[in-house]
Amino acid sequence: MMSNQNTAADNTAALTDAGITPDKKTFLQSLTEDWWAVILGAVIIAAVLYLTGSGSAITMPSYKWASGDELTDKILSPQNLVLIIETGAVFLVLASLAVGLSGGHVGKFAIGFTLIYLLANLSFIIAGNKSISYYGLEYVVFALLIGILLGNLIKLPSWLKEAVRSEFYIKTGLVILGTTILSADLIKAGLPGIIQAVIVVSAVWFFSLWLSRKLKVDDEFGIILASAVSICGVSAAIVAAGAINGDKRKLSYVTTLVLIMAIPMMVILPWAIKYFHIPEVIGGAWLGGTLDTTATVTAASDLVGPIAVKAGVIAKFSQNVFIGVAAFFIAIWWAYRKPKSSDEHIPVAKAERPGLKIVWERFPKFVLGFVAASMVFSFILSPATAKSVAPTLNGLRTVWFAIAFISIGMEARFSSLVKLQGGRPAFTFVIAQIFNIFWTLLWSYILFGGYLFPVPDFK
Repeated sequence: MMSNQNTAADNTAALTDAGITPDKKTFLQSLTEDWWAVILGAVIIAAVLYLTGSGSAITMPSYKWASGDELTDKILSPQNLVLIIETGAVFLVLASLAVGLSGGHVGKFAIGFTLIYLLANLSFIIAGNKSISYYGLEYVVFALLIGILLGNLIKLPSWLKEAVRSEFYIKTGLVILGTTILSADLIKAGLPGIIQAVIVVSAVWFFSLWLSRKLKVDDEFGIILASAVSICGVSAAIVAAGAINGDKRKLSYVTTLVLIMAIPMMVILPWAIKYFHIPEVIGGAWLGGTLDTTATVTAASDLVGPIAVKAGVIAKFSQNVFIGVAAFFIAIWWAYRKPKSSDEHIPVAKAERPGLKIVWERFPKFVLGFVAASMVFSFILSPATAKSVAPTLNGLRTVWFAIAFISIGMEARFSSLVKLQGGRPAFTFVIAQIFNIFWTLLWSYILFGGYLFPVPDFK
């Protein structure tokens, strides 16, 4: 059970631990990490909308390259390096304002943030190689590995620890991610895609959580695992962890599992589609419902055919829409779930049960920013406007995520990841993913095979 005292301590904590007692904090210092994420996300979205609307072109750095000459002439060219520096400067100013106004040490933070940003760009450059990206290895893999190596090989200095604020970066990126979750995508997916998403996400999520409990994996771990398996991998794990204020080690663990499982699935599933002569449209829907990112779905579907690519992307879009819905309900359920007493001699019935005030205090405010961004881009802005700013906002959101994964790696101890709960979470994840594969295949046949609806014509 979380006591009132602990709850207050959790929710008065801002971005820093600067020795400022709650009763001496100013209004800005008392703002939680979630609120700063909403503020920065809103500022970035508003600035991109304003600059794009006024005709000012916003150019993001380029990271895609195929040869050594292209790496030198394109990625490391003076023009591209200037763009990288300018982007980093904007991020540094925004993040430093939040840290400084909340009482943090801006000088130490700025030095540490600069290093983390440079490492994030290194992960982009590695993942931008044509041969590496062909196999679906994204920046997340390399950002996490770089962070884990640094965090486990050296003792982090105080100036670097000041900038290792993974949850702050993740939550800011998630607010921006809300701009990509559009109701129009769900409509485009069509009825088969929507029904498949509902059935697959719901069944796989509850099966995963049930299995976690059976294997004595704690609920915090179970929710992050279930969300990653059932919705869309890393992004869903991040959202779920944020919604319940989950342990960053567990998020790092789940992220690693998602990436490890994705590689063989990208090879085995397309092979199975061809070997068992599964119709292309069904195969694409199957890939879209089981693989965890649009990039991996596209890469795997491309090995099957163009119809599979279209079906796969549509199925994945349908699942992606559930990120916000899942975050909202997970956060409420987590606050209201049956509390456990911290003292075994105190009956659970007498333990504190949260009222609306406690629910509001515990509720992750970044979810409100995420939902608000989705609503604005779905119903207020024109489709043309939303489309025009999408590449820039996606690029900026990806930068926040890369910085976050460098930080998560630095915070994680590899020995802890290996030993965490005796390997039971990894076993849970694998079994849940196997269930997901066969369950999704069944419903792909039913919904896209002409049994309930006409076979979609993607030609």
